[in-house]
Amino acid sequence: MARPRKPLLSRDRIVEAAGALVDAEGLEAVSTRRLAAALGVSGPSLYNHFRTKDEILEAVADAVSARVDLSMLEPGDGRDWRTALHDWAHSYRAALADHPHIVPVLARGPGRRPAGLRLADAVFGAMTRAGWPPAQATRIGALMRYFILGSAVASFAGGFVDDRGAYDPADYPHLGQAHLLADRQREIDESAFETGLRALLDGLCVQYEALGPH
Repeated sequence: MARPRKPLLSRDRIVEAAGALVDAEGLEAVSTRRLAAALGVSGPSLYNHFRTKDEILEAVADAVSARVDLSMLEPGDGRDWRTALHDWAHSYRAALADHPHIVPVLARGPGRRPAGLRLADAVFGAMTRAGWPPAQATRIGALMRYFILGSAVASFAGGFVDDRGAYDPADYPHLGQAHLLADRQREIDESAFETGLRALLDGLCVQYEALGPH
């Protein structure tokens, strides 16, 4: 009986394997040797699809950007600009929360990555259609990116250890309950994100009203 053929090597297979490695072990774990072994191919065969390891990581980052829902930013969606930004921010953060190790690559900016550029274009287009001046729409896109990426870099609650003895009241009089934060990490981080997002959008609404009739 003939042996089953291995799936043909493709960009998508390489990106999927690299993404799984990044998720499991971080950016430093990715090498052409390890990727080739995971895919059952020789190392040089990867270079038929990507010139460098950095190109592979850029493609992994773009695959994460492609998971962000942009429908709320499209013409005719019906949501006002504030609601659209709110809903988009949550979709963006959810994508990053599923793949936190790739955030440093995304933080470099969209560069030439197609999905990253579509994301930036969608935000800018939605803001200018809503009446924001182009320069301010650019700043809003940057501001939202800083906030969302920053929220995904690390967990605030996860920065505290589950050890009451680590927070001596004599040294830290206001951290008596800090050892309890680690058990509520997801809840605290999500509520902190929503609190910050609402404050940010409220501030933008004040600026928007100051622009005058739209």
